[in-house]
Amino acid sequence: MGDHAPRRRGQVAALLALFPPEPAPDAAMIEAGRLLFAQECRFVAAAALEHELPPDTLPEVAFLGRSNVGKSSLVNALTGRTTLARVSRTPGRTRQILFFEMTRLMLVDLPGYGFAAAPKHEIERWSKLMPRYAKGRAGLKRALLLIDARHGFMPADRDFMTLLDQAAVSYQIVLTKYDKAPGALGKTLEAMAAELKTHTAAHPQMHLTSAHEGFGIAELRAAVATLAAAKE
Repeated sequence: MGDHAPRRRGQVAALLALFPPEPAPDAAMIEAGRLLFAQECRFVAAAALEHELPPDTLPEVAFLGRSNVGKSSLVNALTGRTTLARVSRTPGRTRQILFFEMTRLMLVDLPGYGFAAAPKHEIERWSKLMPRYAKGRAGLKRALLLIDARHGFMPADRDFMTLLDQAAVSYQIVLTKYDKAPGALGKTLEAMAAELKTHTAAHPQMHLTSAHEGFGIAELRAAVATLAAAKE
C-alpha cells in the first residue's frame, strides 16, 4: 500500500465498524478460502446461447458488474492467476458467459453490462441470455454484484438488482477499486446500505476490495468457500 497504508488502515477500520462482515471470518475460514482457491481452476465452457450452458452439477458463484468495474482483475486476484479472466483495455470485450471449474465450485464470469464494444444485436442477445441463466440455474448459490467504490450504484446496476430480485437470486455487493475511492466513502456506503434494504434478494453486508492492493481478497475467498461448502 506504500505511503498511503496508515491512512488506508484507518479508513478500513472505520468502515468495517460501520459494515462488519457477517459472520466475521476467523482463521479457519480464511484458510478454507485459501485452500479452495489454491486448487486447479479449469476453464470448461463459454456460452453465448442458452443451449451452450454446461450441465448444472456444481454449486456456482457468479460474478457480474459494469464492463469497467474491474471484474476480471478481481477474479484473477481471487484465483492468483493473472490470465484466468482476461483483462482488456477495452471494456465490454467479454461476450459470453465463462465457466471455470474448481474441485467443489464453479466460478461463472458473466458479460459486463452498461457499456459494450459490440454490435447492438449481440448486446440484445446477452441481455436475453443472462436473465435466463440467473433464473434457470439450480446450483447458483449467489451472484456477486461488483460495484465501483468510487461511484456507488448507477442506473444499470439498479436494473440488474431488480432483475435479480425478480428472479429470486441471492446477490451480494462487492465494492471494487477501493484503493482509488475518495476518503468520504463512508457516506456512499451508508446510502448503499440503506438502498439495499429495499431489495428483497440482496444480502445486507457488502465486501470491500482492491484487486490492486489485495485488500479484502482473503475475506472474499472465505465467503465463497462457505458457499461452496453449504448443503442444499
